[in-house]
Amino acid sequence: MDTEILSSAMAAVNNGDLVGIPTDTLYGIAADPFNPDALDRIFIAKGRPGIKPLAILVADLEQALELGAFGERGLELAEEHWPGALTLVVPKLKSVPDWIGDNERRTLGLRCPDHPVALEFLRASGPLAVTSANISGRPAVLTAEGARNLFGDDVAVYLDGEAVGGSASTIIDLTKPAEWVLRDGPITP
Repeated sequence: MDTEILSSAMAAVNNGDLVGIPTDTLYGIAADPFNPDALDRIFIAKGRPGIKPLAILVADLEQALELGAFGERGLELAEEHWPGALTLVVPKLKSVPDWIGDNERRTLGLRCPDHPVALEFLRASGPLAVTSANISGRPAVLTAEGARNLFGDDVAVYLDGEAVGGSASTIIDLTKPAEWVLRDGPITP
């Protein structure tokens, strides 16, 4: 990735602004999860109520372990399918602020995307709250150009790239006695 674009995207995240990011599933809109105002910007841009928690993308399992408690099955799934199109819902650590994930259940969804641009940016930025680039209730876009057409200046920087998967990730909840598939997707564990 061009260092000037990377610097602009990092500055945007640090300022609480939104960044467009390609992933292996869908093109996404990202923000600093530790900045509640930045998360509000995502919900406002999408026209989505802020009641559904946002997934957190990480560069690797090490970043994920700073946020969530995986347990044996979580580690097994992450090691087998990350990077990839699998979101794991795990208990969040006590150090994670209330506004990240589902505060009532004390959980969060974590995923390591299999996209070179996303991984490079996540290594530089740290974990990011990400949602698909779409207006709530409408189909998601797959490219930076499609996201730019939807969101314009509501997103400060669009990282070039295309989402090659074209469908949302599989989501597995590991917080119950038995694992539970919340959304079917490309990965079948």
